[in-house]
Amino acid sequence: MILFGALANGLAVALGGSVGLIFQKGISERVKTLVTQSLGICVAYVGISGSLKGTNTVFVVLSMVIGAVLGELIDFDRQFKRFGDWLGTLFGTNSNNHFSEGFVTGTLFICVGAMAIVGSLQSGMTGNNQVLYTKSMIDGIFILILSTTLGLGVAFSSISVVLYESVLTLLAKWVAPFFTHPVINEMTCVGSLLILIIGLNMLKLTKIKVANLLLAPFIPILLYAIFK
Repeated sequence: MILFGALANGLAVALGGSVGLIFQKGISERVKTLVTQSLGICVAYVGISGSLKGTNTVFVVLSMVIGAVLGELIDFDRQFKRFGDWLGTLFGTNSNNHFSEGFVTGTLFICVGAMAIVGSLQSGMTGNNQVLYTKSMIDGIFILILSTTLGLGVAFSSISVVLYESVLTLLAKWVAPFFTHPVINEMTCVGSLLILIIGLNMLKLTKIKVANLLLAPFIPILLYAIFK
């Protein structure tokens, strides 16, 4: 089944997030604060590293601006917070306070980058899920660590990765021409800038609503289709 790769990735993220939530209960606030700060530095480093893959500065700027405008009009941040409130009521937990931050952080880390795109396209066109299986192991470990500080929202990013990779896999033959090497690089660059922002937010240096920038990494597809 061509969707085994996407489903395996989602399962790994869900399991990693669930295990992390169990460990979260045994971590003191003092330790949790230091872990969050340490992760913030690592997240910022990953964001900076990935952003260097971009080559078209104009497209990067346009992607961020267009993504911000669309995101503010839709207001993803408010929608995620409302969903977090509902989950908090459903599960009787206060973890909804960081639901938006955890969900967006987890989603960006596991969906942005070449492995998600290339692995999904490979699954759809050849039936080979090896790249997504490898990605699943990496994502599961990272999500486990991340959920110990950011909570329930991180585990729910499993929904994002299943939907994202399943769509790419099923439409691989039709969308593959749009995902050229330059397009993937610019998507990685813009997505990495969002990851950098998350790191800065975790370090309490900024308070940017990253959720409202979620569409930005996909704008390069449109820009390259129109202007290239």
